[in-house]
Amino acid sequence: MRFLLRLIGYVFVAAGFVALVIDGARSIANAGLRFMPVSEALIALVQERYQLIQPAIERNIHPWLWDPLLLTVLRAPAAVVALLLGFALLWLGRRQEAAIGIVTRR
Repeated sequence: MRFLLRLIGYVFVAAGFVALVIDGARSIANAGLRFMPVSEALIALVQERYQLIQPAIERNIHPWLWDPLLLTVLRAPAAVVALLLGFALLWLGRRQEAAIGIVTRR
């Protein structure tokens, strides 16, 4: 399980760096700060199924999850979200440190 978490974490970190480079190139070309939001990345990945995400979440999970939380995430820069998610998965998949040197009896 740890291997799978680390693998997916590395994929997200790599995707975050790629998105960061693309955003940097866009910003230089447009002579202003430009970033790709998560919603544009999802549209590029899942195309017409993107329109089905909102009704599915509102119907199956909870309506409040869509409006305050997921809309904020969908407006955030894709590079930042991918990097944060990747580092979180790498942290979850890390090996536990050995408990050497800890006194267990008093």
